[in-house]
Amino acid sequence: MINSVVVRLLKLLLIEDDATLFQEIKERLMSWSYEIYGIADFSQVMQEFTRVKPDLVIIDIQLPKFDGFHWCRMIRTHSNVPILFLSSRDHPSDMVMSLQLGADDFVQKPFHFDVLIAKIQAILRRAYNYSTEQIELKTWNGATIDYQKNTVSNEAGSIDLTKNEMFILRQLIEKKNKIVTREALMKRLWDDERFVSDNTLTVNVNRLRKKLDEIGLGHLIETKVGQGYIAVEEVPFI
Repeated sequence: MINSVVVRLLKLLLIEDDATLFQEIKERLMSWSYEIYGIADFSQVMQEFTRVKPDLVIIDIQLPKFDGFHWCRMIRTHSNVPILFLSSRDHPSDMVMSLQLGADDFVQKPFHFDVLIAKIQAILRRAYNYSTEQIELKTWNGATIDYQKNTVSNEAGSIDLTKNEMFILRQLIEKKNKIVTREALMKRLWDDERFVSDNTLTVNVNRLRKKLDEIGLGHLIETKVGQGYIAVEEVPFI
């Protein structure tokens, strides 16, 4: 008997209203063995997202009905699925806004396809590979870090983190009370810092710290100007 193994293709939801560009990106990504879905009715984006259950969302900012920021907010209320923005706009505020809303990365049009595929591959690796490690729970300053569920919980409550935020927190906690340089974080998080702006890391760390503030832990992620960041482990009084 011959055993057959069925490998599920990763599903990408491409939210792009330019039909020509959509078809070009779709064909290129399909050549990399991704399963690509699009949007026929741009007032029904969440319905299509729910139906497809994608492994990654690629979304333009300028869209009919509502812009990409709106749909990013909607998706983030239901899911931590990785989100990659595409945009022809070159305002730095657009990148900052997308990352603050929970996106994982940002690509400006026109783009070289090699850059796009590199970013997609890096996002998918960090989103779905590192969570398969055996150690899923970690304690830090009395809080429980669940790497599988992307949550941090203590007596003050529980917060949900995006894949990027949890990855950053994990790198810092693994070297607690030691400086982790910005260069080291970017290399670990994005694989190749040439594809990343320095501002991207700053936005992600600030977003992580703001969420940790909700349960009283934000001050324990310290910035060392010109060096990097430290996850402080407080010594309890006896």
